[in-house]
Amino acid sequence: MFCGAYTAMVTPFSNGQVDRDQLVANVHFQVENGIDGLVPSGTTGESPTLSHEEQRWVNEWVVEAASGKVKVIAGTGSNSTSEALELTDHARNIGADGALMVNPYYNKPSQEGLYRHFMTIADKVDLPILLYNIPGRTSIEMTPQTVGRLSAHPNIVGVKEATGSMDTTSLIAQLCDPDQFAIISGDDSLTLPLMSLGAKGVISVLSNLIPDRIKAFTTAALASDFAGARSIHYELLDLFKVMFIETNPVPIKAAMAIAGMDSGELRLPLCELEATNRMKLESVLAGHDIVVGTT
Repeated sequence: MFCGAYTAMVTPFSNGQVDRDQLVANVHFQVENGIDGLVPSGTTGESPTLSHEEQRWVNEWVVEAASGKVKVIAGTGSNSTSEALELTDHARNIGADGALMVNPYYNKPSQEGLYRHFMTIADKVDLPILLYNIPGRTSIEMTPQTVGRLSAHPNIVGVKEATGSMDTTSLIAQLCDPDQFAIISGDDSLTLPLMSLGAKGVISVLSNLIPDRIKAFTTAALASDFAGARSIHYELLDLFKVMFIETNPVPIKAAMAIAGMDSGELRLPLCELEATNRMKLESVLAGHDIVVGTT
């Protein structure tokens, strides 16, 4: 089962191309700082602007660089079932530990369509699948009842829960076997309340910058040390929030650059932070002693 602190990795670009060397360096930084796992080619990795070939490269390079030291859950979702199937099969073939599969976006399938989409892939590819429920990005929400139906499949092992609803999380926890199915927070700022309801960890944006603190956070919560976890939650809350001052991953890439980490370029249609928001970001980072070259 997937649990603990996972980093939703940024994809560094240089001169319009994926920067393999920097991606590998970012993997090594994460491993050296104790992260439990890595999630390439997700929202934070600007997957909508990656070609399928690039997505396969990114997933493969991260698996290679991780060298089995941490788990890798490769982003393989698509609004086309056949494309998601091909990407998930590739993830299995390169040795990924699992696949993160976002709800099909734009075409807005019914709950039955969602069920058939994920079941088709789970039936054909023997790889642990983590569902990804993020209606703010996809315009479609998988209901707890659909998650419950899907959880009966042995290859569907959890959900990245990013609806922002505690009721949704509670219902999923009620419907699914906690020993076989993991709820993982998809929002840094909601990790504490979700873990108090039974979630097993987080796929974090902020851990691109401070993986050791996010690891300490989830370790405390998994040990039922909620006083300790709450202390870290409040310590990091302004950082959690400022990472979404504009669309993810624009702020985290800027924060990494401010801290002296090469996060690479953004790909259009994403672009640099507005000047006023950059000033706010710099102020929050300075309050945590994160300034140029400190990582």
